Amino acid sequence: MKNISGLLDRFRLPEGPRSAEPFGNGHINSTFLITVAGVKQQYILQRINSYVFIRPREVMSNMLHITEYLRARIREEGGDPERETIRLIPSVSGEAWVEDEEGEVWRVMLRVPDTVSPELPDDLGVLEECGRAFGCFTRRLRDFPAASLYETIRAFHDTPARLRQLEDAASADACGRLKDVAAEMAFAREREAETRVLVDALAAGRLPLRVAHNDTKVNNVLLDRTTGKAVCVVDLDTVMPGLLAYDFGDAIRVGACSAEEDEPDLSRVHLEMPKFRAFAVGFLRELRGLLSGEELMSLEAGARLMTLENGLRFLADHLNGDKYYKIHRPGQNLDRARVQFTLLREMEARQDEMRETLRELYTNE
Repeated sequence: MKNISGLLDRFRLPEGPRSAEPFGNGHINSTFLITVAGVKQQYILQRINSYVFIRPREVMSNMLHITEYLRARIREEGGDPERETIRLIPSVSGEAWVEDEEGEVWRVMLRVPDTVSPELPDDLGVLEECGRAFGCFTRRLRDFPAASLYETIRAFHDTPARLRQLEDAASADACGRLKDVAAEMAFAREREAETRVLVDALAAGRLPLRVAHNDTKVNNVLLDRTTGKAVCVVDLDTVMPGLLAYDFGDAIRVGACSAEEDEPDLSRVHLEMPKFRAFAVGFLRELRGLLSGEELMSLEAGARLMTLENGLRFLADHLNGDKYYKIHRPGQNLDRARVQFTLLREMEARQDEMRETLRELYTNE
C-alpha cells in the first residue's frame, strides 16, 4: 500500500485527520474514498494504471481541459458545475496530479454527493437517462477542438487494425487453439470490408471528428439518488478524438444486449429493441439540430462495428492465451467473442429497424 497520507498532503485538501478506504469496482485504476474529519464533502483518490495508459500525463491533460471547458458551459446553462462534471483538486504546486517516487500518477477528485451508479438496468427510464447524459456530454463539447486532445490509447477504435491483430494471433496460434475456432474466424473474415465503414467515412470528411468518451457503459453515469435523473458522466480517461458512432454504438452493444457478456448459452443473446429505443430517446433528445443525415445513420453502424470490434478483440485474446482480458474459467474469452458475434448477427438482421427508429426519434423528438 502506498503512503496514502503522504500523497494526500500534496493536494489542496481541507485540514484535519483523513481516512482512506478502497472504493468502487473498477478493474483499471486503484481508487480510494477519502474522508476528512469534520468535513461533509468526500474525495476520490485515484492512481492511473500506467500499463493501460502508458502516457498518464496525457490522460490528465485531456481530463483537465475537458472538465474546465464543461464547467464553463454548465455555468452558461445555469447548471451546477460542482455536480454536473468532475472537479479535479489541484496539488499544492498547482498541477492537477502528482507523481509518486515510482513515477506513478495520482489525482484527487471531488466526490459527487447523493448519487448512484447503475449496473446494466432493465429499467428503460434509467437507460433513457443514461442516453441523455452521454448526449448532453457530446452537446456541451460540440465546439471543443477535438483534434487538440491527445489520443490516450493509440488506434483504440481502428476496427481494420483489430482484424489485423486477430489475423496475427491466428498466424502465431501460440496456444494451439486455432483449430477450434474455424467458424469464428470465418465470421470475422467475411466482414473485412465492413470494418472500414467508419474509418473511411471519417477520412473522407463525411463524419465530423468529435470529442468521444469511448467508454459509454451505463455505470459511467451518476444518477441523483432521490430523483433518478442523470447528474454527470464520469470515467474520462478514454476521452479523446473520435466519432459519435463509437459512443452510441458501445452503449448499445452493452446496454441493449439481453445477456451477460460471457453467456455460454447463445440462445439467450438478443438485441432488445425497447432498450435500444430508450437509450436513443435520451441520446438524440440532446442532439437535435446537430447531426447530419449521415452522422445520424452512422449511429446504427456504430452499434454493429463496436460489437464486431469487441468480438475481434476477445477472439484474438483467446488465441493469444488470454493475456489482456482477465478470465475466471477456461474458454471465457471465446464465449465473450461468440456473444458479440451472435449479437452482431441479430443487429445485421434488424439493421433497417434500427435505422428507422433513429430517423423517427430524431425527427419527432
